[in-house]
Amino acid sequence: MRETRRLCTLKTHLLLAALLYWACAVFLYPVPAAAVEGFVEGAYGYRTQRDVTKKDSFNLLEARAQLKGVYEPPVFEALSPEADLKAELIADGYDDRLILKVREAALAFTPLDFIDVKLGRQILTWGTGDYIFINDLFPKDYVSFFIGRDDEYLKVPSDALRVSLFTEAVNLDMVLIPVMEPDISVIGKRLSFFDGLSGQVLGEDAARVFIEPREIAENMELAFRAYRTIGRMEAALYLFRGFYKEPRGILDGAKSEFFYPRLHVIGMSLRGPVLGGIGNFELGYYDSREDRGGGNPMIENPSIKYLAGYTQDLGSDASIGFQYEVEQMLHHGAYRDGLAPGASVRDEFRHLLTMRFTKLYSGQTVVTSLFVFFSPSDMDAYLRPGVSYKVTDSWKVTAGANIILGRDEFTDFGTFRRNDNLYMRVRYSF
Repeated sequence: MRETRRLCTLKTHLLLAALLYWACAVFLYPVPAAAVEGFVEGAYGYRTQRDVTKKDSFNLLEARAQLKGVYEPPVFEALSPEADLKAELIADGYDDRLILKVREAALAFTPLDFIDVKLGRQILTWGTGDYIFINDLFPKDYVSFFIGRDDEYLKVPSDALRVSLFTEAVNLDMVLIPVMEPDISVIGKRLSFFDGLSGQVLGEDAARVFIEPREIAENMELAFRAYRTIGRMEAALYLFRGFYKEPRGILDGAKSEFFYPRLHVIGMSLRGPVLGGIGNFELGYYDSREDRGGGNPMIENPSIKYLAGYTQDLGSDASIGFQYEVEQMLHHGAYRDGLAPGASVRDEFRHLLTMRFTKLYSGQTVVTSLFVFFSPSDMDAYLRPGVSYKVTDSWKVTAGANIILGRDEFTDFGTFRRNDNLYMRVRYSF
């Protein structure tokens, strides 16, 4: 489980400050009713396989209510201030608890015509990949992804300052994250995983400890993006200074203690029309600052990630998209030489193919989709079929499945292969 020793931290202070501002603004200047919207949703995910995580036959059973408000206080109008709040109340039947989560609590304003500023809890995202993230080093929730929650919940909010500059030559995004926010990783609750340290499949009995970086100025994360349109192509350069979002370092294998190594990333992307469709290319060099030579098998090696994609409209409300990603581990020989005798050896190159097919029916009220991950190097796969039906403007029903295939439990998808499920969500929006 993650180490949780931060009761009164900088992250908490930032969130409380944003909530306090929003509450004071609403109290002083009442929010128009039209500025508030939300939904109520019930979700259920049925396990189709026996698992070691819990005896229950489900890994998703919850009801959630979300309220979202966008408010423009009638003060400092020259700055175009806007206060955003998105909060959820969740009744979680898996853990038998009631949870209040704030997904957004931020203040946005425009100090100058060419500068936008957003401060507070917010969702951050960029890059060109579809479910593949190379230069998007912002946190993700892979538990939500594998159990059937809406795609919205794949992205985890960050407490951050984002400054955007717009010029004729180039546009810039600069993000400062005072406290690193990690991915929500699979740790045995809801989803089992194969543990390479013990050689067993673990669930509720997993005792992993994820040690996060200390909350000091040296550990603040910085992310930059420079982008512009060149001809018909959207081009971008990326820089990132922070930490791996997954615990890619082993501090003490006997105690199952993991940590988040330092990471620098430099990358680029292109996106635009190609052969009647939309093509994209993305590249990222991952500089693992704590194992730059690759000789420490307890810490992730430096690597280069390449991504090429293509999406084509097939007509008749159908589209198809393909992606090909290659992950190249650098200094593979040094990594291999540092392993203990008999240890499992990762490949120097990992190949991943994806396919997304979407088809709409009945006046676009029914959406069917299939997303497939397949790794020819690992020989594992992950299938995400789904269908949604918009019954009315307010009611929507969604059903789908998570299907994981793999022969080797050491592979990225194979480690989760006992977690297949069928899920359904019913949502009422207002």
